[in-house]
This record gives sequence, C-alpha cells and structure tokens, in this order.
Amino acid sequence: MIQEPEPFEPEATRRDADVTESSRANRGWWDRNADDYQVEHGTFLGDDRFVWGPEGLDEVEAELLGPPEDLKDKVILEIGSGAAQCSRWLAAQGAHPVALDLSHRQLQHALRIDGGAVPLVQADAGALPFADGSFDLACSAYGALPFVADPVRVLRDVHRVLRPGGRFVFSVTHPIRWAFPDEPGPEGLSVVASYFDRTPYVEQDDEGRAVYVEHHRTVGDRVRDIVAGGFRLVDLVEPQWPAWNTQEWGGWSPLRGNLIPGTAIFVCERS
Repeated sequence: MIQEPEPFEPEATRRDADVTESSRANRGWWDRNADDYQVEHGTFLGDDRFVWGPEGLDEVEAELLGPPEDLKDKVILEIGSGAAQCSRWLAAQGAHPVALDLSHRQLQHALRIDGGAVPLVQADAGALPFADGSFDLACSAYGALPFVADPVRVLRDVHRVLRPGGRFVFSVTHPIRWAFPDEPGPEGLSVVASYFDRTPYVEQDDEGRAVYVEHHRTVGDRVRDIVAGGFRLVDLVEPQWPAWNTQEWGGWSPLRGNLIPGTAIFVCERS
C-alpha cells in the first residue's frame, strides 16, 4: 500500500525578510491559497461589495473615498484587489476602476466572477506599471501594505500615479494586534509580544525559504511612512465590531472586536 505524503506544514517564525523574498513568498502563497480563500470568505465579501475589513465596514456607509455619487467617471486604482470585489462595486457607481494584484490565481477568480468586465493587471504594488498622474483615486482593502518589506516604496509609487489632490485609502491589520496571539477566543486577549518588535512574521519551508510573510509597523511607523510617501494623513479610522457580525475570520471575532481594534484604515491625500 502506497502511503500518501503528509501535507506540508510550514514553520512559523520571526525573522528578517527583504523586498524580494517577501514578494516571491506572498505571490506563491496567494496563488496556492486563492481558491480556499474565495470559498471561505467569498460569501462575506460578495461579488460586488466594497468591504474594508473583517468587521464588515462597507464603503457605501463609510464614504472614505467620497460620496458614491462623486465617484462617477473617476479613474480608480485598486491595489491588492484579490477577486476585484471592490472594483466591481466602484464600477457600479459609474467609476472606471483598474484592479491590480500580485497573484495570478486571485485575478483568475475576478475573471470567473465577471468575465473580464473590470480591467485586471498583475503586478507588484511597489512597481506600478502606469504613467504618472493616471488615476484620480486609489484604494487597498488589506491589499499589499501588510505584506511588503518597504511600504514607503509602495506609497511613493501610488503618489506618482495619482493626480494632484488624489486620495489613497488603505486598510491593514491594526498594529496593536501584533502584541496579541492570532486567536479569536479568550486566549487571544493577553499580550504576549512587544508591540515595538518590527521583526516580520514568516512561514518557511524545510529549507528555510519563506512561503508567507507579513510585516509589522506601529501606528507611528505608518504615519511616518505616509508622510515619507508624499501624502497628507487626513483620517485614521478604527472600525468597531458591529452587532450584526457574528462570524470569526482568523483572529478576528466579536469577542476580540468588542475589546480591541482589529483594523486600521488610513485616509491619505496626495500633496
């Protein structure tokens, strides 16, 4: 009888990971896991809904990019789009979105949903393949910024492709969450690590090659990155967990969401 090989379990550690290693690891991770991600979270995300994070804050209510009626005819770049759910919502408001993602498989899910109605681009967020001043607005809902080793590089390139006065809104895991275990239950409510430890979280294979990387920045780091990227920070939104949302999503849950913030949304304008 032939035994099936045991499924690969990466080793979780904290160590340095540079721009190239982070990009390569995360491209591979999202290509491998896009199918499971869309199955697990597709219903919550919807096909054409703009959700800023696991709390369920919806752009139709938040209006962080501006009133929906003002989005008509705007050219908008979505960075780290996944299956382009946010872009599809923007298109329904009369905007002209472009959905960009590092993962080919995630963009295949976008094609599956709408057959190519939204323009799709596969590229790294730190090397945007667009001319200067190509977009009126840019947005990123948990896309790119949590996974890159050099966020200023990304912010400067977003600044470059935006027109003067353009707005960039992005959401990331709230920095305070890095001090807590990534657990949705009571065990996730005790501080176990230093908030000030910026060492990346890395999952690596048996040969020490990274297969997944996340990078931690404090709130102050994020503000300094935004300024270094040429932007002005106009708002920082920390969504509260709503009563209607009873789901758990990884370490996000109603229990934790009612006590500590899980998401930080930075609203920036191009200077």
